[in-house]
Amino acid sequence: MKILYGVQGTGNGHIARSRAMCHALKAHQVEVDFLFSGREVDKYFSMECFGDYQTRRGLTFICEKGQINYRKTLFKNSLTEFARDVAELDLSGYDLVLNDFEPVTAWAAKKQNVPLISISHQNAFRYSVPLKGADWLDKQVIRYFAPSSHYLGLHWHHFNQPILPPIVHMTKEKVDNQDYVLVYLPFESLDDITDLLLRFTSQTFVCFHPQIISVSQIDNIQFFPLSLSEFHYYLQRCAGIIANGGFELPSEALALGKKLLLKPLAGQFEQLSNVATLESLGLASSMEMLDAAIVRNWLDEEAGERVVYPDVASAIVEWLLQGNWDDTEQLTNQLWSQVDFPNYAFNE
Repeated sequence: MKILYGVQGTGNGHIARSRAMCHALKAHQVEVDFLFSGREVDKYFSMECFGDYQTRRGLTFICEKGQINYRKTLFKNSLTEFARDVAELDLSGYDLVLNDFEPVTAWAAKKQNVPLISISHQNAFRYSVPLKGADWLDKQVIRYFAPSSHYLGLHWHHFNQPILPPIVHMTKEKVDNQDYVLVYLPFESLDDITDLLLRFTSQTFVCFHPQIISVSQIDNIQFFPLSLSEFHYYLQRCAGIIANGGFELPSEALALGKKLLLKPLAGQFEQLSNVATLESLGLASSMEMLDAAIVRNWLDEEAGERVVYPDVASAIVEWLLQGNWDDTEQLTNQLWSQVDFPNYAFNE
C-alpha cells in the first residue's frame, strides 16, 4: 500500500500529530509520502522524519496579537492558485490518501475518486461535542474545507460519540517537574508576553516563539527559537505550560501530567471550544487575555497528574491495514477502554 498524507501546516499541532503517524506507518512498513500546505516553505522546521516532502500554498488563516485577522486572511489566500494545485496534483500512484485538515490533497482525492481517510481534531466537531463560539460559517468550514469519504475525529473525551483519543508522542524519556514554566503563545505579541512574565520575578519561564531567532535571556525569562528537540526537552521537565488553545500541545501536556493555563485565540471557535472543554473536564485553567492575576493564581495551583492515553497512532495504522474503513466501533471501544483520567477530572 502506498499512501499520500496531506497535512495542514498552519500552527504546529497538525505536524506534530502527523509525525507520530509517520513513525507508526513506517513501523508497519507502509510506504508514505507527505504533502504540507498553509505555511511559507522556509517556516517549516524539524521535518527530517518526513523525507522528501512536498509543499503547496494551500489555504490558511492570518493571526495577529492573539486573534484572526479576517481581512488579511481574505487577501492572503489565492483561490485561483488553490484550484490549480488541486487540478495538477496527480494521485494515480497512490492507493490511499490520508488527510489532517489539508485541503489540496482532500479535494484532489475527491475529484480523482481516490480513497480518502481524514484524521483530525476538527473531525470531532462533526459530532455532538462541546462547542463555543461556532457560527454558521465555522460549521461550513468544518464540513467543506477538507472533505473526505471517512472521518476519524480526535478529542480528549468521547462524549458518547464515535471519536478517538488524542494521538500523542509516546515518549520513553524521563518525565520530571522542575521549577520553570514553559510558555508557547505563538499567536501573541512577544512584547506582550515578555511584559507579562517579567512581573513574576521569582518564577523562571522558558519561552518559545516564532519571532525569536537566537537563545537569549531577560531576567527570569529564557527565550528559545522554535526547535522540536529543544521544545520536547523542556516540555518533559517543566512544572506547567502556558499556551494557546490548540489541541496537540494540551494533549501532550495531559499525557505528561503537566498543569495547563490556556489562552484561546480570539474569534477562533475551535480554540474557544477546546479551552471550555478542558475547563469543564477539570483538566486546565484559562484566561481570555494575558492576565497577570490569573497567571498568579495558576502558579499557586498543585501540579497536574497524567491522563493515560494509549498508542492511538499504531492502533489507527493497524485498522487502516485491515481495510474495513466503514467500521470504527471496535477501534473506538478498544482505545477508550485504555484511557485513565486522574481523580480530579470531571469534578470541577
